[in-house]
Parts: sequence; structure tokens; C-alpha cells
Amino acid sequence: MDDHILIQTKDMQKKFPMGQSELTALDNINLEIRRGEFAGIVGPSGSGKTTLLNIIGSLDIPTSGSAVVLGERIEELTHRRAAQLRNHHIGFIFQTFNLLPVYNVYENVEFPLLLLNMTAVERRSKVMDALEWVNLADRAKSRPAQLSGGQSQRVAIARAIVKRPEIVLADEPTANLDAENSHHILRTMENINQEIKSTFVFSTHDEKVIRYLHRKITLEDGRVTADKKFNGDLKNNGNP
Repeated sequence: MDDHILIQTKDMQKKFPMGQSELTALDNINLEIRRGEFAGIVGPSGSGKTTLLNIIGSLDIPTSGSAVVLGERIEELTHRRAAQLRNHHIGFIFQTFNLLPVYNVYENVEFPLLLLNMTAVERRSKVMDALEWVNLADRAKSRPAQLSGGQSQRVAIARAIVKRPEIVLADEPTANLDAENSHHILRTMENINQEIKSTFVFSTHDEKVIRYLHRKITLEDGRVTADKKFNGDLKNNGNP
């Protein structure tokens, strides 16, 4: 596989048991996502977006076909190796923030680094860099309860990118934010994508997110029905 292709699926299916039958969540998915892309998996609820994101993130495995992420075949990974792949190379951003309320902002962002072989000095440098990226260095000692929704999501972004992962997976990252905060969050992620070259893959049906994408992969009933790339982003290419 080309070194610039970080994610590749071939004839991938995912089925879930449903009573005496099966539900096909993903059907014959063939995708390649390259280093540095700012791409979105777009579609209505139930189209298979989150299932596809979970497989890319090694949180689930395909029923058939293959998914190769950073050279690793997801369906062949042990639980231990899948965890190592996530810990070292993949950042996650969720719609519910998932901050630990007993820890302050600094500690929440530092948490992924505790799983890596890194000194306290190295961790501090990376945490402060990440907080600078999201303009929250001055809130390092604040608790999550003291933050707004937009600030909480920016902390979640800092936590996702603190280890400078090759891939960042964002599942409906603006679902709990108003329009102003959504645009601020999206501009922040776009800037990080350009600065540290992490590949961003979104799962979304939010029009605000879609307008920032450089690539729009449309899912309907578990199938890819469209895959469009844009010069620049959708803000400058008209509505999708």
C-alpha cells in the first residue's frame, strides 16, 4: 500500500445480529484516505457513519472484507495491538466531550500521554503546545465544570491531538454546540490539520461541518453513494 494512504478498505462489510436475521450496517465499502486529508463521512442517522469510524479507529472489526489502517489489518489485530494502535497513532473527538470531571484541563489533555513512554517534562511541553493550539493555555488549571461547551470541546480537541497522531477521528464533534462555537471549533481543527498534517476524518450530518470539508464521502444505507474532493473547502465551492 502507498505510504501516503493511511486508511484503506476493500469490499468491507459489517453486519449485526438482529433477532433471527442480520442487519447490514456497512455494505461493500471501498475507500482510500490519504495523509493530511480533511474528510467527512456524511449521511443521515443510521447510514453507517459511526460504524465505519469505529472500524477505522480499531474499536470494531469488519464482518468480511478488509480494513487496513496505518499498515495494520484491523480484522487481524489482537485487543492489545488494537489498543496500542489507538494509544500511539489515533486521536478521538466525541460529541459528548468525555472530559474527566475530577481532573483539570491540563490533566485531561495529559491523560493520553500517560500511556506512552514519556517523561514529565516531555508531557508538559506537548500538553502546553496542544493548549496553545486551541487557545486555552490560560485555562490549564480550570475544571471541566468551569468551562463553556465550546471550551470543553476545545479541550477535547487538545486531548485528541496532544500526541500528534497520524489520524484524528471526530464523531459529530459539533452536535452539542451553537453555530458560533461550531465554526470556531471547525476553524481550529482546520488549522491543526494544516499545521501538524494529521489526517482528520469526521462522521457528521451537520451542514456546518460539511461546509469545511475538503472531501465528502456520502453514505446511504451502509453504501458509499458519492465521494467528492474539493479544491480548498466547501465554503469556497458552494453548498454540497
